[in-house]
Amino acid sequence: MAAAARDPLSAAGLDEADEAVRGTCEDASVCKRFAVSVGYWKDPYIQYFVRQAKERKAPEINRGYYARVHGVSYLIKAFLKKTDCNCQIVNLGAGMDTLFWRLKDENLLPRKYFEVDFPMIVARKIHNIKSKPPLSKPIMESHSGDSLLIDSHSLDSSRYSIVGADLRFSSDLEEKLKKHNLDIHLPTLLVAECVLVYMTPQQSANLLKWAASTFPVAMFINYEQVNMTDRFGQIMIENLQRRQCNLAGVEICRSLDSQRERLLLNGWETARAIDMMKVYSFLPQADVKRIEGLEFLDEKELFEQLMQHYCICWASKDSSNLGLASITF
Repeated sequence: MAAAARDPLSAAGLDEADEAVRGTCEDASVCKRFAVSVGYWKDPYIQYFVRQAKERKAPEINRGYYARVHGVSYLIKAFLKKTDCNCQIVNLGAGMDTLFWRLKDENLLPRKYFEVDFPMIVARKIHNIKSKPPLSKPIMESHSGDSLLIDSHSLDSSRYSIVGADLRFSSDLEEKLKKHNLDIHLPTLLVAECVLVYMTPQQSANLLKWAASTFPVAMFINYEQVNMTDRFGQIMIENLQRRQCNLAGVEICRSLDSQRERLLLNGWETARAIDMMKVYSFLPQADVKRIEGLEFLDEKELFEQLMQHYCICWASKDSSNLGLASITF
């Protein structure tokens, strides 16, 4: 990467690729806001970060986001329960995510909540937080101690911190997080949603290795593509490539086994992976029935195919025997 950065042509190509990845943050946020507006789940904060979609999103997309948000949230809450919230969360590539505010509303805040993303995305998020009282007030309410530190690329309060960093360089990442009082001895949950797939296998391996070697008690949740070698997977790749979006780490998305293997090979003690169709079947069925009544789904087969091409993987290491390995759906 350093060599690439020295070569102006490579650097330009890298910037273009990074710009396409940054665009996926906007897409995901717009899709979430649309699903929230239809009634799939409640999120009173997303409206402050992203515009309403210009056109309707397909029902299979809305259901997919519903499963993603609820699946990831289920594992996060299981971790918070095991640690009695005496932990920290590091949301990697957080984009416009609103989890901090939603956890605060449920009295489920960890000791500290960190978000990391490209400096450009962080700057935009900080601008939204500063200019919108429904976002800034909860941060102020949960803050104690010295004055709040805030500049264009980082914000640091006693319970919430947002840092601009490149996840491909873990030494830089660690330095910035420690500056914001990351405590490596605290049980730590790291969350990455559609993040690792945009890094080369070596870069994501380095990040996973760094996390596993830095925190003695930790869990890693990864949501991303799977089963990408079949025809449907190839079409997904081609669609993204048309938008200049290259899945640099797609070879790890071959199967649930290759996803699990990556975690185990990089220092994690236990690892599980299930596709999103399975996750959907594990969600509370009364609520699933409710959301299935919101919109007519014509393309049931397309929905199932989509869900079989995304997965949630989670891994743990647990020197304190908190029972992290038993977390499951």
